[in-house]
This record gives sequence, C-alpha cells and structure tokens, in this order.
Amino acid sequence: MTTSLVTETRNQQPAPAVEAAPRRNSVSEWTLTVLLVLSLIMLLGQAFVIPSVSMEDTLLPGDHVIVDKLAYGPPGMFSKHLLPYDAVRRGDIIVFRWPVDLRKTYVKRVVGIPGDRIRIVNKQLYLNGRALQEPYTRHKTPYFDSYRDNFPSEPNVALHSPAQRMLEQCVVNGEVVVPPGMYFALGDNRDVSEDSRYWGFVPRANIIGTPVLIWWSYDAPAERLADGNPVSPAGLLDLAKNFFRKTRWSRSFRLVRGYPLR
Repeated sequence: MTTSLVTETRNQQPAPAVEAAPRRNSVSEWTLTVLLVLSLIMLLGQAFVIPSVSMEDTLLPGDHVIVDKLAYGPPGMFSKHLLPYDAVRRGDIIVFRWPVDLRKTYVKRVVGIPGDRIRIVNKQLYLNGRALQEPYTRHKTPYFDSYRDNFPSEPNVALHSPAQRMLEQCVVNGEVVVPPGMYFALGDNRDVSEDSRYWGFVPRANIIGTPVLIWWSYDAPAERLADGNPVSPAGLLDLAKNFFRKTRWSRSFRLVRGYPLR
C-alpha cells in the first residue's frame, strides 16, 4: 500500500513570507515627470502667442510658440563652453522687449547687424549695397508708400523718438548704418509691419530669444490676441465651441527657422 507523503512537512515551520516591494504610484511618477519637464521648459524656453499679422506668413496670429531664451544668452567664463550660445545673425527671427515700452514683447526678423548699411528702394531691401532675395516676405498692398517703401526718407507719419534719432544720427549717404550693440528688424509682412522703420533699432539687451517651435496654432481674431488677454471670457467660449475646427493642425509642432541673409 502506498502511503501519501502529505504529512512530510506537517511538523515544519512555514517559510516566512517574502514582503512584496511596494508598488510605485504611476500617477505620482507621471506628475513628477510633467513638473520636471515644465520646469525645464520654463528655464530654457518661454511660451508666447503671436498677436498680429506683421510676420505673416511665417508666423500667424494665434500661433503659440516656444522661445529659446538661451540661444543668445551672454556667455560666461565656463558656460560658453557648455551651452550653445549663438550670435544674433541676419535672418534670425527674434523675440524682444519693444524699445519704446519694455512691458511689450515683439517678434520680428533681423535684417541688419552692427555695421550693416540698410536701404529700401521701391519695396526692395538692400543690405550693404546688394539687393536681397527674401522668399519669406509678403507685400499685400498694391500701392507704394513714400516712407515705408523708400527708406530712409522724409517721414510721412509720426515716428517714435528712437526712430527720429536714428534718422538724424545714423543715416550716411542715403543708408541707415546700424550702430554697435543694435539691430535693425523688419516684419515679414512688410507692408503692414510696425518695425525698426518706425521705432528704431533693437538694443542687444532687449533680445529675449528666438522662437523654435509652434506647439499649437488656433485661428483666433488678431484683435483679441493684441489686447494682451487671449484667455478672455469670449476667448474661452470660442475655444470651447471651436477647438477642433479652428485649431490649425498642420501648423502644430512645426519648427521655426531663420533664413540666412548675406
């Protein structure tokens, strides 16, 4: 007769249970990750919304962009070897504090760096005596303006004081000469842009960075964005009703690049 062996361990003490490792809280991990990413973005970049048509068709009203704040950061003794600082170059798109009112932030394209000679003849931009090819520009008015399209010349509109000083002090042989530490910036939508022709040079110290990515684009009215409060009650209602229809999906996550001018 065969005896069952089930009594073989009857008198043995049960093996101690192995304590299970506590499960990580996936929600906490994702929250921490998001906070770290957001902190990194705020350190290295900043979010802006384009409020006007002055940079069409490169940037449209309602484009939400990430601006690289370290692109032009002043290099220190050690950081210059660790961080990819660049000089501001012709053709770069820059975000800067408006020289007339530092509380306002503008975005334009640099067309002149220190020492450059700038001139516009019949809407054609000349840099250091050469006509430039600018595939990014748009001219949307059929008429010529005596000051806007033939620059520098006698103003036919009231100018901000920095622009008046520019015309008085920096015009040589019919060209504006960009002084040290300054930059000349124009909008791509050249006929409607209020730019260096009307308020003068951009000081180097005013430059915040360069836009690198359109992370979201929404077809909101320019006047709503221009008032500095795109998240108004009317804006939130419009967003709730038309988010999918008015989001410009083809522009989302589009890289923003300058165009080299030589």
